[in-house]
Amino acid sequence: MTVKIAKKQKTERYFEAVGRRKTAIARVRVFPAAGSGKNDITVNDKEFGKYFPTKKEQGVINAPFDKLTLTGVKTTVKVRGGGLSGQAEAVRLGISRALILFDSGFRPRLKAFGYLTRDSRMVERKKPGLRKARRPQQWRKR
Repeated sequence: MTVKIAKKQKTERYFEAVGRRKTAIARVRVFPAAGSGKNDITVNDKEFGKYFPTKKEQGVINAPFDKLTLTGVKTTVKVRGGGLSGQAEAVRLGISRALILFDSGFRPRLKAFGYLTRDSRMVERKKPGLRKARRPQQWRKR
């Protein structure tokens, strides 16, 4: 006796990209032609405004859409690691990369604003024998 399980197929087409900043990694999926007149962003299965409560971080994430004047785009994000600021910049890079896969004509404008540059600065590791990454032990004469 064999049982066949019907697989649920998703027909929605999306463009996926990865963005990184410090130790934060964001996997972004952009679904064009979502239908509504405004952008719908979901981060870690939460509403975008609830996950990033400050206006600064919300502005960082919305920047690619604002500069391109894009509306009606659904975006889902899975982000982990780092703090909120690093996560926001990782999401911005991921959104920008996904939008280029969607339409390569967006590349010159996003590049001009610096949204395609991966900020590779990370915290330097602590070395043995030092108090911090570069700060040595304090020396006392007496």
